[in-house]
Amino acid sequence: MVIRVGFVGAGYIAQWHAEALAAAGARLVAVADPAGAEGFAAAWGAVAYRSIDKMLAAGGLDAVHVLTPPHLHCAHALKALDAGLHVLVEKPFAVTRAEAEAMVLAAGRAGKVIAVNHNFLALPAYQRLKRALAEGVPGGIDSVDIRWRFPLSPLRSGPFGLWMLREPANLLLELGPHLFAFAHDLVGPLTEIDLRLSKPVTLPGGRVQYQGWHMRAKAGAVDVVLNLSLVEGAEDRSVEVRGVTAVARLDYGNDLLVMDRPNASDIVVNPLRAQVSLAGQHLREGLRNAARQGLSLNRKSPYGLGFRGAVSAFHRAVAGGVLPPAFSGDSAVAVMAGIEAAVALVPMQAVAAVEPRDLGPARVLVIGGTGFIGRALTRALVDQGRRVRVLSRGRANPFADLGDGVEVVAGSLSDPVALQAAMAGISVVYHLAKAEETSWESYLHNDVAVVERVAEAALAAGVARFVYTGTIASYDASDAAVPITEATPFGPMENRNLYARSKALCEARLQEMHRLRGLPLVIARPGIVLGEGGPFQHWGIGRWHGAGAVRIWGAGRNLLPFVLIDDVADGLVRMGEVAGIEGQSFNLVGEPLLTAQGYFAAIRRLTGVQIRVARGNLVVFYLVDVGKYLLKRFALRKTGLRKPLLVDWKSRAHLSAFRNDKAKAALGWQPEADRAAFEARAVGYPGLFGF
Repeated sequence: MVIRVGFVGAGYIAQWHAEALAAAGARLVAVADPAGAEGFAAAWGAVAYRSIDKMLAAGGLDAVHVLTPPHLHCAHALKALDAGLHVLVEKPFAVTRAEAEAMVLAAGRAGKVIAVNHNFLALPAYQRLKRALAEGVPGGIDSVDIRWRFPLSPLRSGPFGLWMLREPANLLLELGPHLFAFAHDLVGPLTEIDLRLSKPVTLPGGRVQYQGWHMRAKAGAVDVVLNLSLVEGAEDRSVEVRGVTAVARLDYGNDLLVMDRPNASDIVVNPLRAQVSLAGQHLREGLRNAARQGLSLNRKSPYGLGFRGAVSAFHRAVAGGVLPPAFSGDSAVAVMAGIEAAVALVPMQAVAAVEPRDLGPARVLVIGGTGFIGRALTRALVDQGRRVRVLSRGRANPFADLGDGVEVVAGSLSDPVALQAAMAGISVVYHLAKAEETSWESYLHNDVAVVERVAEAALAAGVARFVYTGTIASYDASDAAVPITEATPFGPMENRNLYARSKALCEARLQEMHRLRGLPLVIARPGIVLGEGGPFQHWGIGRWHGAGAVRIWGAGRNLLPFVLIDDVADGLVRMGEVAGIEGQSFNLVGEPLLTAQGYFAAIRRLTGVQIRVARGNLVVFYLVDVGKYLLKRFALRKTGLRKPLLVDWKSRAHLSAFRNDKAKAALGWQPEADRAAFEARAVGYPGLFGF
């Protein structure tokens, strides 16, 4: 019998669950998400619902995957269990031990399977480590060190409304299950937990988060160390087990296992033999992973393998098998108990009160105000003495330090009633929200249709100005001999990258509404935006491989359309104020000051950090893309694929020069023109790497 599954939540993690579900032979038949799941559901042949209650009432399910924000896990799991369904819960299982225990008790009463997705415990390399331990290698365990040293970019560039950033303890609840699950599965429950916090960072709104979490604990006679480091730096997600006969090192970020064992050679040969053994093991592990990735056509990444293993284990248990202890409800309760003990050690903090100001009612609405550009724009408007309304999916407020200068209202862009309410009394609307989808159908539903819906609400509300942010990526910037201005047509978009194509279509639909119905439209196209609060790993420059290495688009010798975030915010403010510019567009690009090579030279000069930079051959990028296209079409039989274009790859390098004369003349806009000042504001500020 094929197990019929419903998802609660259609965010980022849902795609990983869906792919693992397909590999397990189960079928996704329903998806519930209050923000709308139509695009995701359609891609998997499922029915979309706006609530878990409606999905459960429709019936036809055997199991539910709970993929919502952590504070909703318990309520959603209990509803599914009450409906007589098996439940797999994404980590963290719950936000308290009491919630976890209630979920396990409810599953017991219902006679249903409840499991937690501790996905890294399903990795093949970890399973090999468990077998080695069972066979006596590395022997009696003295200590276990578990590390998650992986940059968390939202701490520096947002979005700051994420659940994990709302409270200091939420970071440990979000990431801690990876570490505590390894510890519990290897050595059992933890006691004597101690916590030291480091590298504090103050987020917009005044709340402090910690980027270093250092925990020590005991498990019987075993010493356990757990480390979270979230600053920019080399990746190290590993488990090191020291025993009597060896040290085992699991790289769970890359699914590698190496055993450092003593040998019986004489003193001169001994160290050489030890290093040869380690080198051979690394070569073996690398070849194993390369072969697996190649033969699976890149469908078995280490991260994906963990999901496949955990999801398959759950569905085998649903079909009558035995659920491995690592994914059981009892394990989830033990993990939550350890995390709760550590959370109790996190110091309480209070955000300083802000003096109230008489700014009058909000006349400006910013949609997408919690993003990088949206935050800067909102703050610029408040600095000018205006009260701003920000429409957000959640109620988290990254502007608490601005007091009553910002009014955050929760609502979905798919809800016309919420849009109508958000625009009440508004004169100027900034629509900065964007979609990041994997199919054209999803872009049509979650980007183009949403933009049209927002514009309809603006027309109904009678706003005086509607400012929309497109992208310079929609231009064909592949020819160095052809400069780009606002008068430059986008050209054929059918086979361009989906993001650029969707943004171009949004602009076309809005321009049509301007011509036919009087939408007071102004379009902004920001360049490659740099500055404090944004990511220095900008994908407009190249393909990044962690914080320390990048392959730039092309040779990196042409001047790029960089622009400072403060200058973009200033340009947007002016676009909401200047009269008589309806129907026009403005490319908000800075003065031609830096190449890609110059960008990294500036980082080296101002911070002392040398990032490894490789030049990218655009023709090779294109040919690799063609190869992937052919494999997906003819080997994997996928449909709806976009044909690769060389012009698309050349455009990523921004070979064409971008002009900003129109924005300067019509708006009175003056972007930073001094190179030294530009570099200092772009990459020379404290905290570029998080510390």
